[in-house]
Amino acid sequence: MKVSDILRVKGNTLYTVTPDEPLADAVTTMADKDIGSLVVMEHGDLVGMLTFREVIAAIVRNGGQIGGSLVRKAMDDAPVTCTAETDLDEIRRIMLDRHARYMPVMDQRMLMGVISFYDVAKAVVDSQNFENKMLKAYIRDWPAEDEGSAS
Repeated sequence: MKVSDILRVKGNTLYTVTPDEPLADAVTTMADKDIGSLVVMEHGDLVGMLTFREVIAAIVRNGGQIGGSLVRKAMDDAPVTCTAETDLDEIRRIMLDRHARYMPVMDQRMLMGVISFYDVAKAVVDSQNFENKMLKAYIRDWPAEDEGSAS
């Protein structure tokens, strides 16, 4: 299974923010859309990721307030990325190694989508459920042994 399979099921809705937007506006967008990340884009290029992890760290640094901080000050400016052709096993390894809950999917410089750890886990569970269903169907339809055949 590849990242493109996850994106096909997930859909193509993307939420982005610019680095010079107020962090408070970005947090409001995340809350309104019930999403855990925003891709930070500047002049058509990916320049960072803003996730709830970066937001919480920024609030702690600012004494418990969002204040007037900009996204640029809170974002991860070196997010790990993948392509649509990256294998799901590789994505799981990268996400676990880097503690990444969200990963932008790029086609060279073009943003194709974002996958989350939830998306990956759901794809794995769905794949295992399908495989189990197919195995159970195969076992139920197991051909009967021919009575006349010699062993």
